[in-house]
Amino acid sequence: MYIIIVGAGDIGTPLIDIATRSGNEVVVIERDEAKADRVASEHDCLVLNADATVKETLVDAGADQADALISTTDQDATNIMVCLLSQELKIPGVVSVVHNPEHMGLFRQIGVNTMENPQQLIAEYLYRAVARPAIVDYMRIGEEAEVFEITVTEEAPVAGKTLIEAAESGLIDDDTLVVAIGREGTESPITPRGQTEIRAGDLLTVYSARGADPELTDIFGHYEDHTEEGGGPFGLSD
Repeated sequence: MYIIIVGAGDIGTPLIDIATRSGNEVVVIERDEAKADRVASEHDCLVLNADATVKETLVDAGADQADALISTTDQDATNIMVCLLSQELKIPGVVSVVHNPEHMGLFRQIGVNTMENPQQLIAEYLYRAVARPAIVDYMRIGEEAEVFEITVTEEAPVAGKTLIEAAESGLIDDDTLVVAIGREGTESPITPRGQTEIRAGDLLTVYSARGADPELTDIFGHYEDHTEEGGGPFGLSD
């Protein structure tokens, strides 16, 4: 892929590293001369020390060849301007970081794929790691829905039941869907069917419209996700 990355700061720098190591043709636009020089010396890519909000800069970066542009600056106004110019130049894929949640709607109105402030995502992930220790990994969808991974314990109410039996007994409701099952000794994830049995030790990928609340993690045998009465935050004693 031919990728234009705007910004070589805390977000852009690791992105540049990943994109170049993956064999993509990368062009970086960075207004700060010191940052531009650093990227040029450390990565195999073309670096333009210029202003990406100027249309000619994007043309010089090869907008007519680009498959995608990712704007990572720390200013939403700059990112919006870059995205609008990218669309005018008909770059197929335009993605931007959004720092202020109030601006998310504006980016969506102009048809730009967005990524929420990474610092906020990291903070939420760390909180989840403590507040919901049973969750191996998760992704939020919208305001409440989540896709997450969780291991089935020996004590889990669903262990030994098929998906149909779990649904008939009320353990898995209409808002919950087991998407995939990782099982020891199986190279590829199992695609669940109604007669698929859930076993202790299975790593489930689960979609929940209401999120991974403690009542849901209970059915997979993780009762530690409840806050203990009289305890401190996350169930820890004061």
